[in-house]
Amino acid sequence: MLGLEFDREPRTVLCLGAHPDDIEIGAGGTLLKLADRAPQAKFHWVVFTSTPERTAEATQSAKDLLGDRVELIVGQFEDGLLPYRTPAKAKEFLRAAVADKEIDLAFTHHREDRHQDHRFVADITGQVLRDHMTLQYEILKRDGDVMQPNVFVRLSEKIASTKLDHLLDHFPSQNDKAWFDRETLAALMRIRAVECGAPSGFAEAFSSRTTVLM
Repeated sequence: MLGLEFDREPRTVLCLGAHPDDIEIGAGGTLLKLADRAPQAKFHWVVFTSTPERTAEATQSAKDLLGDRVELIVGQFEDGLLPYRTPAKAKEFLRAAVADKEIDLAFTHHREDRHQDHRFVADITGQVLRDHMTLQYEILKRDGDVMQPNVFVRLSEKIASTKLDHLLDHFPSQNDKAWFDRETLAALMRIRAVECGAPSGFAEAFSSRTTVLM
């Protein structure tokens, strides 16, 4: 299989998540791999909904995942009501977060995600970042809405294990969720590995609306 590379290392990577653990679940392994491949890259982390407890989790998670290469912005919008109560304010929050950034690559939720907060963030990402390469990630849940990806990132077993350890260590508030355990979180990476022939047995998958090769 032919693997494609960027024509240069990304210098500025934008990571968008409706909730504090979304980015790590959907793209944590890819971000670890990218950080290693692009040592000069800076990561701008934008989380929309939070509470004091979840803000503390998000802050520590981003710091421990990428160190001083990450800049974190956490909004205080209400979980579950993002597109209903303050949609205009949330869109302005995103505009302000990216206003002075020359973004090379962005990560966000996929547009067909059935969680209303996720789908809303995906929608406004497309509205605000019209000329940027954006990879849309997936999150396994009860809605049966995992996407049909067209971009795969093969992960080493070490990176996959680091991602899983990181999630379970940094988001104790999610331990009561039936889907938040090591086996379930690993399962989707296993499936995506089959689809892209990853020798390690682990991969993450994304959807890209526009991919410019040259």
